[in-house]
Amino acid sequence: MNWFIKLARGLICGLVGLGLLLWLGVVLSRSVTLPDGLAMDAPLRLLEDPQLLVDTTYIDEAGERQSDQQIFDAIFAMVEQARELIVLDLFLFNHFTGPEPETTRDITTELTEHLLAARAAHPQLQVILITDPINTVYGGQPSTHLDRLREAGVDVVLTDLTALRDSNPSYSGLWRWTARWFGNSEQGGWLPNALGEGEITLRSYLRLLNFKANHRKTVVADNGQGRLRAIVTSANPHSDSSAHSNIALQFAGPATRDLLRSEQAVLAFSSETVRIPERWLKLPGSVPEPTTADPQIEVLTEQAIKREVLGLLDATTPGDAVDLAMFYLADRDIIQALIAAQQRGARVRVLLDPNRDAFGREKQGVPARPVAAELVAGGVDVRWCDTHGEQCHFKVLIVRQPDRVHAVLGSANFTRRNLDNFNLETDVAVHLPAEAALAQSITGWFDGLWNPPAGRQFSVSYDAYADERCRLRWAYRFMEATGWSSF
Repeated sequence: MNWFIKLARGLICGLVGLGLLLWLGVVLSRSVTLPDGLAMDAPLRLLEDPQLLVDTTYIDEAGERQSDQQIFDAIFAMVEQARELIVLDLFLFNHFTGPEPETTRDITTELTEHLLAARAAHPQLQVILITDPINTVYGGQPSTHLDRLREAGVDVVLTDLTALRDSNPSYSGLWRWTARWFGNSEQGGWLPNALGEGEITLRSYLRLLNFKANHRKTVVADNGQGRLRAIVTSANPHSDSSAHSNIALQFAGPATRDLLRSEQAVLAFSSETVRIPERWLKLPGSVPEPTTADPQIEVLTEQAIKREVLGLLDATTPGDAVDLAMFYLADRDIIQALIAAQQRGARVRVLLDPNRDAFGREKQGVPARPVAAELVAGGVDVRWCDTHGEQCHFKVLIVRQPDRVHAVLGSANFTRRNLDNFNLETDVAVHLPAEAALAQSITGWFDGLWNPPAGRQFSVSYDAYADERCRLRWAYRFMEATGWSSF
């Protein structure tokens, strides 16, 4: 009997010790403060020279997959025009592939070659590339593309993710105490690389489990005549993502400088030396405040995106229309706000990726399918993107009022990690007279996805991917609440 008592005491002490470690880890994780300049809610600016850019993959009349693309062609044109400054903040910039590599387009190499050509043609051109350490598997592999850009004089900055708050507190606090201090080695390791080719270290996987990222997708460049243009998008320069459907807004004017200031904030905690010159951050002279009759834009990052989205949804009234096209939808507040808008009399339509494809690997449909079931139960009309290996990677909310159209688009999925100050994210919100050309482009774009024209199959009814199993619902709720997930 004594051995049993000793064993029981040992188990109890072990569980208490583990619980204490987890508690201390959560405390440490939550003690991380948000770096200055994040969660930006920039002032309303006059929207100048806007252009909606869309990549759309669909099935044609012959049953073949087709892809119409605009976004990276516009980015390449900006790179070619620049003479003084290019600032890019891009999440996935690598050649990692899944079991079935995508062959639509080698965007990674295309962007690398355009940047190298720009530097060679204009040696005075400053190019700053901010990206996520996932592209080196968190320090466990060299990146050929990033190394080539560095050799050509591009300022490549890997985001310091440890400066950000932890979305996975039950793990990240312990990681900060322990594995963080061992660094990593680009010489490779002994474990297979789940993201691509080669072998990596255990330390790469331990960093991966923090589940956070610089998820931004922005480009700002001068046009060769001292004027800035910018693109905020949902698209990555990642070749295996080249068939994804994405959206972007290109624009000029004072908001481009707000965007640069948001990137300067990332440089401040990620690099000791690389900075955007101050002259590009200052507004040129007096900047008129836009009126409600003008097209308006505001740059939003991190949690400011969620505040804007909830503000727009909560203000809807009978007769308004809400359209959402989203890759990952999981945030509890936004889901409830969508249902509430529908029940107040607004017409709410939600177009979701079925969350079944991930670079040649099949997923179980979380969070999209349990969330869709909840929305349908609340009266919301839901359709699915009809994907065939690619992802429906849009991240856009549209609110239509009788005289105004509002839209929020960019990098942010509507999830806890993307909207609660864990990931780095950038969106823009535009507020437009209903008759404005951009308003017509945005609403017409969504209508064309919801009811595709003949010969372009893009979306299917809710029944096509409906999955109302309790197991999926609880899996989604657990992952969203705890941070133990990839969304």
